[in-house]
Amino acid sequence: MVLDKLGDSLQGALKKLVGAGRIDEKVVDEAVKDIQRAMLQADVNVKLVMALSQKIKQRSLKEEPPVGMNPREHILRVVYQELIGILGKSANVRLAAQTIMMIGLQGSGKTTTTAKLARYFQRKGLKTAVICADTFRPGAYDQLKTLCDRNGIFFYGEKDVKDAVAITQRGLAAIEKYDVKIIDTAGRHALEKDLIKEMEDIHKIAKPDHKLLVIDAAMGQQASEQARAFNNSIGITGVVITKLDGTAKGGGALSAVSETDSAIAFIGVGETPDDLEKFEADRFISRLLGMGDIKSLVEKAEESLKEDDIDMEAMLSGKFTLKDMYKQLEAMNKLGPLKQVMQMLPMGKLGMNVSDDMYSVTQEKLGKYKVIMDSMTDKELEDPKHINSSRIIRISRGSGTKYDEVRELLKYHKTMQKTIKGLKGGKFNLQKMMKKFGMGV
Repeated sequence: MVLDKLGDSLQGALKKLVGAGRIDEKVVDEAVKDIQRAMLQADVNVKLVMALSQKIKQRSLKEEPPVGMNPREHILRVVYQELIGILGKSANVRLAAQTIMMIGLQGSGKTTTTAKLARYFQRKGLKTAVICADTFRPGAYDQLKTLCDRNGIFFYGEKDVKDAVAITQRGLAAIEKYDVKIIDTAGRHALEKDLIKEMEDIHKIAKPDHKLLVIDAAMGQQASEQARAFNNSIGITGVVITKLDGTAKGGGALSAVSETDSAIAFIGVGETPDDLEKFEADRFISRLLGMGDIKSLVEKAEESLKEDDIDMEAMLSGKFTLKDMYKQLEAMNKLGPLKQVMQMLPMGKLGMNVSDDMYSVTQEKLGKYKVIMDSMTDKELEDPKHINSSRIIRISRGSGTKYDEVRELLKYHKTMQKTIKGLKGGKFNLQKMMKKFGMGV
């Protein structure tokens, strides 16, 4: 994910501040240059980057740190606040009964995003239905119907019917009892007169509470032109930026939209139906800086986990057994890709290093780990330190696995234990700092 690289670069720059013996102008200059480089590589506008750099440098060196905050924490707070500033406000899409109209150019990922948005509201407990009013693109009906059927979302469409306005009218009558009604409209290769006319007519019929413009992150800084054009045509209440997981221009798209009168509502961060997130600048920047996003993690847990699925006390103590580890991994897998979950925890390069091996536990590996653990004694499961070479040979034979696979499990346990233990303290207490930032952790 290219935004991972942006996050890594920003975290790397701030790690120098954390590790510096003393904070002076030279240290700040070096950190600012690293931040500039990271933002420019993410396609953020040069003028914006330069202005950001000057503000960070000026505030870091001239402002007195707030009471109870040391110079390091003060600079990190400045970076955090200024980065939030360039992303602007977030669109207010509430969890309530509403009608949403999806608009955008062809190829932006609008139809897929429509299904993801329906899934988002469905996960929040709202009855959601989708209308396919895209009669321009061949295959739009089949694609949207397949995506909705796969996730148990009510779908309304009329295959081979060309009158999108009539389809919308009949569709709204058919889904009247649903809480959230989402209309997927047609896109074109450009904002043409017939597209504008169709959007205006659907708008009159549907009277949507929200008109969300879907933009491909690969547009980069040009995203602002699309946002302005659609806003001038029918008005938009929010922007959804898709494919942020695979483009070097993601930072450009995010900042460009915020330079217009538009606000970002959601961001697409992956290919699965659940990879659509409500955009909140403070949470987004917090994750980029390796400060975690505990709020989003709690929300995910409430949606996906039962009360006894995960023991947070054991997780944060850093002293958990192999059984505990397996239970936590099972729970984390319910929350989604492990890498996304771990990024919501306050760690990253500011507090500690997390190896790629930490993210490699798939369902298949979990199954193999369970088989290996079934061949262990209770004493071994409670304290893996008792497992020596001869015991590894016995466990591998009993489980029908390889010697190296047992060692891999033990190594993973040790790595995960060390990683999670780092959440509680160390030289640089991120959770304490997040509270100082007013992040409500």
